[in-house]
Amino acid sequence: MMSGPMWMPVQPPTLARVLAWHPQPVPLLPVLVLVLLGLYGCGVVVLHRRGIRWPVSRSIWWLLGLGIILAVTATGIEGYGMELFSIHMIQHMVLNMLAPVFLVLGAPITLLLRALPSGTGRRGRLRRAVLRVIQSHPAAFLAHPAVAFGLFIMSLYGLYFTPAFDDLMGTWWGHNLMLVHFLAIGFLYFWGILGVDPSPRTPARGLRRLAGPVLPVLELAATAPFHAFFGVVVMMSTALMVKFYSRPVPGWHISPLADQAAGGGIAWGFTELPTLLVLGALVVKWQKSDQRATRAAERRTARDGGDTNLSDYNAYLQSLHRQPGSRH
Repeated sequence: MMSGPMWMPVQPPTLARVLAWHPQPVPLLPVLVLVLLGLYGCGVVVLHRRGIRWPVSRSIWWLLGLGIILAVTATGIEGYGMELFSIHMIQHMVLNMLAPVFLVLGAPITLLLRALPSGTGRRGRLRRAVLRVIQSHPAAFLAHPAVAFGLFIMSLYGLYFTPAFDDLMGTWWGHNLMLVHFLAIGFLYFWGILGVDPSPRTPARGLRRLAGPVLPVLELAATAPFHAFFGVVVMMSTALMVKFYSRPVPGWHISPLADQAAGGGIAWGFTELPTLLVLGALVVKWQKSDQRATRAAERRTARDGGDTNLSDYNAYLQSLHRQPGSRH
């Protein structure tokens, strides 16, 4: 049973009822969305007044991410997710794997750092504080690939294979805390992989320097077997994993075990869409990086008189001239 100000549906689920606009009596996540929308908009306005152009595509990604959050927290999905494990799993996957991708692509940290006043005095204090947090040891620990990966996977195994899920779903605050957790862990995970915003992982050093662009792909691919295994275990289970959904809703004629199997299938198959989105974003990022490198090489060519071969040959002759024992 749920305690707290939650709307619980009475009628059986249909597509129209599940997708209908129906915020909870205390719409915590929708209010958070409005706050994030307002803060982001203020940042864009500040840059515009300074004459700094903020990419429209970044704003579109941010709006898409916020819209996706609303779609699963301010509609019937929120209420029906309290009665059906399959609907809850849709909400989990969207908040944990889909919405964070678009939010990260919106580059909110970059926008924040550009919008905040800079300087060495009191004016730039807040910006320096943000940079200190990003560059701190706790941030570096959380953003480490192994830690972010572990937290991301534990959002599945540590929640549904332990009593934690039943404890959290039993109260209004626990339910909302879980939803915020899904969103935050997903943002942390994709923040490191996409590398759009500044992070403690941005400098190319250690394993990241050796692996180059391969490491984000490996991080992304590493989660697929864990999600697949989780989905198969849930689908093949002959017993209910969580007690919260153990009692069928009267009149709905939906077996909790069959609904659990459907939820496992959702967890198994949902990973493909976010994976394709992230891979596409990484490919675009690498293409832009190559284009910047090409333009830089062209500028060097123009600066050297348009003949890099001649410049290289002259540099080679100068190196020979500087060697000990060279003849004049």
